[in-house]
Amino acid sequence: MRFMIIVKASKDSEAGVMPSKQLLTEMGKFNEELVKAGVMLAGEGLHPSSKGARVRFSGAKRTVIDGPFAETKELIAGYWLWQVKSKQEAIEWVKRCPNPMKGESEIEIRQVFEAEDFGAEFTPELREQEERMRAKMAAKKKK
Repeated sequence: MRFMIIVKASKDSEAGVMPSKQLLTEMGKFNEELVKAGVMLAGEGLHPSSKGARVRFSGAKRTVIDGPFAETKELIAGYWLWQVKSKQEAIEWVKRCPNPMKGESEIEIRQVFEAEDFGAEFTPELREQEERMRAKMAAKKKK
């Protein structure tokens, strides 16, 4: 099972305050544990929403909204993509994580959809298309 582990933003992360050397060291050690255990597939920190944009869809209309965005509790400061056996295993790993922010912070755990989760609507043709795209992405990543 794959899970996206979402590090929620804080006022500091949205202000562009960079993590301390101590936190970077602790996170580096934690990430090494994840890699050694075969759990971590990807992980990155994100720039503040002031450097981002949103595209709002309304039928055929598209509206671009430049950051920053007001509600920090709904924003993401970083993420991991993990491969684990269960949600409980993901929870156990998150509980071992260094606190990513000063003071209180929150990390959200969300399961990633797999092809079989989509049922009959995900036809053999669509599965084949998905496999081709994943193979192309993997080939580009190796270059």
